[in-house]
Amino acid sequence: MNILILGSGGREHTFAWKIAQSKKLTNLFVAPGNAGTAKIATNVEISVTDFPAIKKLVLAENIEMVVVGPEDPLVQGVHDFFLKDDELKNIPVIGPEKKGAILEGSKEFAKEFMARHNVPTAAYQSFTSESLEAGYAFLETLNPPYVLKADGLAAGKGVLILDDIEEAKAELKSMLVDAKFGNASAKVVIEEFLSGIELSVFVLTDGKNYITLPTAKDYKRIGEGDTGLNTGGMGAISPVPFADATFMQKIEDRIVKPTIEGFQKDEIPYKGFVFIGLIKVGEEPYVIEYNVRMGDPETEVVLPRVKNDMVELLQATANGTLNTIKLDLDDRTATTIVAVSGGYPEAYEKGKVITGFENVEDSIVFHAGTQLKDDEVVSSGGRVLAVTSFGNDFKEALKTSYKSMEKIAFDKMNYRKDLGFDL
Repeated sequence: MNILILGSGGREHTFAWKIAQSKKLTNLFVAPGNAGTAKIATNVEISVTDFPAIKKLVLAENIEMVVVGPEDPLVQGVHDFFLKDDELKNIPVIGPEKKGAILEGSKEFAKEFMARHNVPTAAYQSFTSESLEAGYAFLETLNPPYVLKADGLAAGKGVLILDDIEEAKAELKSMLVDAKFGNASAKVVIEEFLSGIELSVFVLTDGKNYITLPTAKDYKRIGEGDTGLNTGGMGAISPVPFADATFMQKIEDRIVKPTIEGFQKDEIPYKGFVFIGLIKVGEEPYVIEYNVRMGDPETEVVLPRVKNDMVELLQATANGTLNTIKLDLDDRTATTIVAVSGGYPEAYEKGKVITGFENVEDSIVFHAGTQLKDDEVVSSGGRVLAVTSFGNDFKEALKTSYKSMEKIAFDKMNYRKDLGFDL
């Protein structure tokens, strides 16, 4: 079958790499893609939110399935666009309709959903510029650190964790009154801080049945020892060593099942991936947030561990037959390290020539912010590439990833040398 993947990052290259291995695939297209996807698929220069252009491509190339990578097109309703169009309505889209995508599109909606379905999460309240004073008062009732979250999509940058009450008040005003994150922070969710270790659980659901994919832990901050600014993610490890069978059972019973049952109770049509960001507090799991797609860079360690035919999994998702699939996993640990542009996540330069790919033998290199320019691969984003390796444990896998990373080079390349330090 002919398949289109929407997106241009490391997540989308990983999906392309995995789907390209399927016997069921005829032609693979990625819009807009990157230098990595160009090697295994046909890149098409189309924005992920240009729905009329996507329609044109789908009809021209006889596309039979669309896999949506990032959140933006989902929150803007790409799935609904297909369902409302007579020429597109029978083409399956992997990713929820707008009604489900709001789980990521609005932090407040997600919190209300969790409260309705008794999913454990931190205590919270929401505020707008009109209720700024009430927001200050709520902050006074909490113990530091203070967690402020822009309600809408802010490209992974809309969460602030602050130790000082006066700074928290100033930032709340900056978000609500001065639109620090634009429209995304017209409403702000303030929640209690939970202290523990984070992990992510990924679920693939057809709306009724579901498969729980491998766990992963990512490293979000730019600096060693989890210091400095938040990024889209500097690396990831799967499975998470501290998530034993007992803890996973708690996640299943208290979080995954109530979430999928909640979709049915609330009549939220959902075919696609649910990314559940969790924190382990003592021995108990709490939900920090939902995302309505796979994570990046977690995809780069989760999908390589899935042995099933990816197209079969996605077809079962579209057809509502996920209950007939048995998940087959690689027992080894996978780790990925992300190389970023110098200066990222603040100002950085693009167009740096990347060399050394051909010297990497024991790892998989997934491209993120790359493009082809006159037969050379150059950097085109903050997060440039991810190097994924297998090992019998995370230490062994990381050792291989670091060894492979040393063979790749571009001007001002930067990556964290301490992944796994907290495990």
